[in-house]
Amino acid sequence: MQAEVIQKERFQVSERGFVEIVIWAVPAPIPPSVHGYKYRLAYVLDGVCVVRFDNERGKGDHYHRGSE
Repeated sequence: MQAEVIQKERFQVSERGFVEIVIWAVPAPIPPSVHGYKYRLAYVLDGVCVVRFDNERGKGDHYHRGSE
């Protein structure tokens, strides 16, 4: 089984900002996460990512705030 997109949406929340949600079901957890999802949840304002939650191999579930 390959990764399967289960949700991919973008919501305009103002003239200057949007929220993006992308979730994939994956055949095995992305280490060190223990769940079967790969995801990206982001709030972007004026073309700059203000906050983003995601998971990636080696980092697991984590977030980014501004330029951090």
